[in-house]
Amino acid sequence: MSAIPTGTTSSAFATSSGASPEVPLLLVQGAEKRFGGLQALSDVGISIARGQIYGLIGPNGAGKTTFFNVITGLYTPDAGRFELNGKPYSPTAVHEVAKAGIARTFQNIRLFAEMTVLENVMVGRHIRTHAGAFAAMLRLSTQRREEAEIRERAMQLLDYVGIARYAPFQSRTLSYGDQRRLEIARALATEPSLLALDEPAAGMNATEKLALRELLESISRDGKTILLIEHDVKLVMGLCDRVTVLDYGKVIAQGLPDDVKRDKAVIEAYLGASSE
Repeated sequence: MSAIPTGTTSSAFATSSGASPEVPLLLVQGAEKRFGGLQALSDVGISIARGQIYGLIGPNGAGKTTFFNVITGLYTPDAGRFELNGKPYSPTAVHEVAKAGIARTFQNIRLFAEMTVLENVMVGRHIRTHAGAFAAMLRLSTQRREEAEIRERAMQLLDYVGIARYAPFQSRTLSYGDQRRLEIARALATEPSLLALDEPAAGMNATEKLALRELLESISRDGKTILLIEHDVKLVMGLCDRVTVLDYGKVIAQGLPDDVKRDKAVIEAYLGASSE
């Protein structure tokens, strides 16, 4: 697999942000979220360094997706401090979070089924365009040039994730595993600093999971930072640099995968019994 390609008009995957390398790419402290009387998140915090693959795991109902929805703007947090690339950001609107540099996928695949594979990726790329509605209506040269660049960039990304041959087909015709790859390509098209993946291996067979792992490792080697929610603990422990474990909306363990999987609180949360 080739390195992540660089866009025509800008480097879509440049990792330089002006912040010191010691500054976390994503810093969350004291995140809280309530739904009526239910405390879904309580004092949740994570710190993700640049270039890491960071895992977020926990039993069903632990608060993983709620946390994802908070940091990506789908849910408004009740409290918390949020920093991206060393700068505060307010996760209160999905499009603003995307512009800030966080791109996400969803547990349930959300593609435009009747659009082509290529068009799905082009949609993701439009968040970084500059030609306005006036230029688009009049088909000005600036708009036509930018549209051509978007198409070229989308094709590069489809080639990168291994599905360029399906570019002219409707996305609904892809296999399940290739639809997941398409979602990742569309997310990468937004030029994210952080790629946030919500259970990308859900529903995959063993062969598809291996291919997914190889793709994520390649994305990481090419300089992207990844936050991963995943139920497949074996995949997380073998792939991630650091792991946070949630249970009932609280952090019960954080650290290196080998340390986390031996943690008594983690064992009890998953097995419902003491480590003995």
